[in-house]
Amino acid sequence: MSLESKIKVLEEKHKKAELGGGQTRIDKQHKAGRKTARERIEVLLDPGSFVEIDKFVTHTATDFSMAENKILGDGVVTGYGKIDGRLMYVFAQDFTVFGGSLSRANANKITKIMDLAMKMGAPVIGLNDSGGARIQEGVESLAGYADIFYRNVRSSGVIPQISAVLGPCAGGAVYSPAITDFILMVKESSYMFVTGPEVIKTVTHEEVTKEELGGAMTHNKKSGVAHFTAEDDDQAMMMIRELMGFLPLNNMEDPPRKPCTDDPDRINPKLDDIVPTDPNKPYDMKEIILAVVDSGHFLEVQPHYAQNIIVGFARINGQSVGIVANQPKVLAGVLDIASSTKAARFVRFCDAFNIPLITFEDVPGFLPGTTQEFGGIIKHGAKLLYAFAEATVPKITVITRKAYGGAYDVMSSKHIGTDVNFAYPTAEIAVMGPEGAVNIIFKNLDIEARKEKVQEYRDNFASPFKAAEVGYIDEIIYPRNTRKKLIQALEMLSNKSESNPPKKHGNIPL
Repeated sequence: MSLESKIKVLEEKHKKAELGGGQTRIDKQHKAGRKTARERIEVLLDPGSFVEIDKFVTHTATDFSMAENKILGDGVVTGYGKIDGRLMYVFAQDFTVFGGSLSRANANKITKIMDLAMKMGAPVIGLNDSGGARIQEGVESLAGYADIFYRNVRSSGVIPQISAVLGPCAGGAVYSPAITDFILMVKESSYMFVTGPEVIKTVTHEEVTKEELGGAMTHNKKSGVAHFTAEDDDQAMMMIRELMGFLPLNNMEDPPRKPCTDDPDRINPKLDDIVPTDPNKPYDMKEIILAVVDSGHFLEVQPHYAQNIIVGFARINGQSVGIVANQPKVLAGVLDIASSTKAARFVRFCDAFNIPLITFEDVPGFLPGTTQEFGGIIKHGAKLLYAFAEATVPKITVITRKAYGGAYDVMSSKHIGTDVNFAYPTAEIAVMGPEGAVNIIFKNLDIEARKEKVQEYRDNFASPFKAAEVGYIDEIIYPRNTRKKLIQALEMLSNKSESNPPKKHGNIPL
């Protein structure tokens, strides 16, 4: 056989592999408003940077006439490429081949990519579009899933892992994304559930649609399983590119610095008027965040879930930072079960990947009520406390207004290892609000006398000076100077070196 014929055979195989499940199925995918695996990779990575691995792999199953039904690539496209010139590993399930279902062979392709990523210290991005386990392979398919889960856990905190759910994702298929750091879903075309609507109908007799049960908004708003929502596949890929710009390639390096065109000495007089003098009046904490970060660019994580707390990524003087902030506009910014777990997971991610944490605090306490107590608010609130106390990255806190009770301690206070603690002149640091405190301390006084005591308590504690006198607040700052003060503190903390006592791992209250 001549070299020319061999090259022709190779070209034919390439074409065949690239067609996946064939043109009819590709057209069906497009008709549903979804891109194919290869098209998604093309949008995600820098042009021309993708290098495919295991393009010609096929399954080895023989039951149910599978031996006669083989397709090159076997339902997953794997390889590596670049985002902004930085190495990334990618696998993209191909729904046109056996519904993207997982076989032993394509699990091997995915685990090969994950192993390479760990050796090279580079992120793994999974583009999930799969009907789940390949039923014809039985336990082989289940073993493949478990092999992937095992590597997800081993990689956790070592390399960033991102999952985009771009189609149906059911059964075992949902657990790999759940272990990864961030999950993106696409409105009206992606679903995640452990058991689908049919099974639920049979077992519990509940009627529920796919969208209600596991659609993008269900998981972004109600369950908190997902972190980002995209309108379509293209936007999802762009969001991953944006997210990766804030993250290091692995836990041994710092996040990438970008040249900063926003003046580090910029003063913003508007900040002086954002926090109302009336302690019961709400305001939007995002206004403070956007005024302080570089060019007003803030990538919010889980914007639809537990909106009483805000978490996300930004840059300050070109440096990547993680921001955690109470949102007085929603439930007065209280901490509850959902907001505590949302913030705790974000804090632990930032700590694992050397991203400094900046906390904007205005918290009246933990949400009272039987629903919260029976739901385990003590345990869930402790997750956030644990996460902040465990974090060894640079930590800076700005108290804008209320810092009451145990919630003051939890929100990255000086006492749990925060490096720099600022307060606005509007800050109130106390065990509780003046009225509640006076009703306990002076319960025997009449109403008129109590009013006087309320004013006395307010003068004493509804200010940051008591805390500043004992060194729990490092500096009371003018709101207009917030950006400048944060930049100075970040520069001062740039060589921070701190580590927790040697141990296998702590026992976080789960």
